[in-house]
Amino acid sequence: MPATAAPTVLTARALLLDMDGTLVNSDAVVERIWRRWAEHHGLDGDEVMKVVHGRQGHASMAVLLPGRPMEQNLADNARMLAEETADVDGVVAIPGAQEFLASLRGLPHALVTSADVPLSTARMAAAGLELPDVRVTAESVGASKPDPEGFLKGAAELGVAPAECVVFEDSGAGIAAGKAAGMRVVGVGPRAGLHGPDVVVPDLTRVRVEARTDGTLRLHVG
Repeated sequence: MPATAAPTVLTARALLLDMDGTLVNSDAVVERIWRRWAEHHGLDGDEVMKVVHGRQGHASMAVLLPGRPMEQNLADNARMLAEETADVDGVVAIPGAQEFLASLRGLPHALVTSADVPLSTARMAAAGLELPDVRVTAESVGASKPDPEGFLKGAAELGVAPAECVVFEDSGAGIAAGKAAGMRVVGVGPRAGLHGPDVVVPDLTRVRVEARTDGTLRLHVG
């Protein structure tokens, strides 16, 4: 169905949360590092920025530089991950993220991010956010979003069927991954509405979670 910003109620048994753009606003550092990379490779920075959100770095490079050996992409990605982990200037929480995560304590949820462990740990700390106990990071998967592997692993770790999960995402790659996993998707922020989530909100102040006595979660969105 088309994305809507109207108030919506969704029922789920678990929530799967992307990090960058969904819980953490890291756009400043992502722009700095990827635009430097684009300039170095003679690529248009604006076009590069349309690709990189939501994917692991080496997967973005494979799209942007088709034909380049994957070994070079992986080496480049490792260097850029180290840069991103060290650079948290401007990294802040998405409005409502702290309260949203606090409301999920003790409820089934997981972080599913294309960042690796050091980067996700650094960015969540910089934004003053708690890391969920269950985390699926770049090290956990063999394929980057838009492949659904990460979300399917998150559901499996929580012991919940994919159809009973709701994904929170901001990027085209992430929304496609959630949809491919057979999950409903709440889009967060200005990028999300362009990519067909089930419902879209400007930030997490517009989401409330209600735990039901039958073990389900009722999400009031919008």
